[in-house]
Amino acid sequence: MNALNFVPVWTLILGAGIFFYVLLDGFDLGVGMLYNFMPDTRSRNLVMNAIAPVWDGNETWLVLGGVALLAAFPLAFAILIPALYFPILVMLLALVFRGVAFEFRFRDAEHKTFWDHGFFYGSLIATMAQGMMLGAFIQGFKVEGRAFAGGPLDFLTPFSVLTGIALVFGYALLGAGWLVLKTEDDIQARARRYGRVCLAVVVIGIVVVSLWTPLANDAVFSRWFSWPNILILSPVPVATALVAWATWRALGGASQSGGFIGAVGLFALSYIGITISLFPMIVPHHYTLMQAASPPGTQAFLLVGTLFLLPVILFYSGWSYWVFRGKVRADVGYH
Repeated sequence: MNALNFVPVWTLILGAGIFFYVLLDGFDLGVGMLYNFMPDTRSRNLVMNAIAPVWDGNETWLVLGGVALLAAFPLAFAILIPALYFPILVMLLALVFRGVAFEFRFRDAEHKTFWDHGFFYGSLIATMAQGMMLGAFIQGFKVEGRAFAGGPLDFLTPFSVLTGIALVFGYALLGAGWLVLKTEDDIQARARRYGRVCLAVVVIGIVVVSLWTPLANDAVFSRWFSWPNILILSPVPVATALVAWATWRALGGASQSGGFIGAVGLFALSYIGITISLFPMIVPHHYTLMQAASPPGTQAFLLVGTLFLLPVILFYSGWSYWVFRGKVRADVGYH
C-alpha cells in the first residue's frame, strides 16, 4: 500500500472523531442547557439521569480528534491551536466546571442551586466556544509561512458569534430529541416544545450561514453555484429542508425517536455542506490535508495503534448505550 494513502485514512478518522463528538457530547451539552428550564427538582433529577450513564464517555471523541490532528496533521495543529487558543481554553474550563457541577450536585445538597447553575452555564459556555471556533475555522486565519500570524481575538467576528449562537440551539435541539427519547409525560412534552423552538432557530442559522459563507468567499461561491455544481449539489439543501420539516412534525407528534434522528440528520447534512465548501483544506485557504500531513512513516506507525483502539471505543460506547437503553425512571438513577 502506498504510504500516501494513509492521508485519506487519517482524514476519515479525524472527520469521524469530530462528527461523533459533536453528536454525542452535543446532545448531553444540549440536555445541560435545557436542564435549567425544568420546573422542579424531580424533573431536573430525571433530566440528569437521562445522560448520567454516558455523558463522560462521550468526551472520549474530543480527545481522539485532538490526538488525530496532532499526530496526522501536525502543521494544521501548529496553526489552529494558537489561532483558537482562547476559545479552546474557555471550552475546556467550562467542560471541567460542568463535570464538577455534575458530581457535586448529588453530594453537596446545601449548594445544589449553585451546582445546578454551574451545570447549565458550563454547558452553555462550552457550546458557545465550540460554535465560535467553527465560525473562525470556516472564515480562515491569517497565516504567514507555516505559522499563525494573527492576534488572540481574531476568532471573534460577527460570523463566529452567529455560528456560536446557532450551535447553542443546535445542541439544545439534540438534547430535546434525546429527552423525548428518554423521558415521558410532562418532561417529554416540555422537551418537544423546546425542541421546536430550537429547530426554528437552527433552520434560520443554517440558511444564514449557507448564504454568508459563499458570499464572503469566491472559491466557496464557485464550488456551490457554478455549473454543473449547482445541479449536482442541489440534493444537499433539498434534503436539509425535508429533514427539517420531518423533524418539526416528529417533535409535534407522537414519535419517540424521530426528533432525535432528525436532529442528527440536520447535523450530518450541515457537516456535509461544510466539507463540500472547504475540502481538501484543513487550514482553510492555506493548506490542504496532504500538505499538512505528517511523514508517511509516522502516519503508518500511529495508525496501527489507532485501528486497535477505535473498535474498543466503539464497543464500549455502544455497549453503554445498549445497557442503559429505555426510559429513565425517578426510582433508578445516579446518586
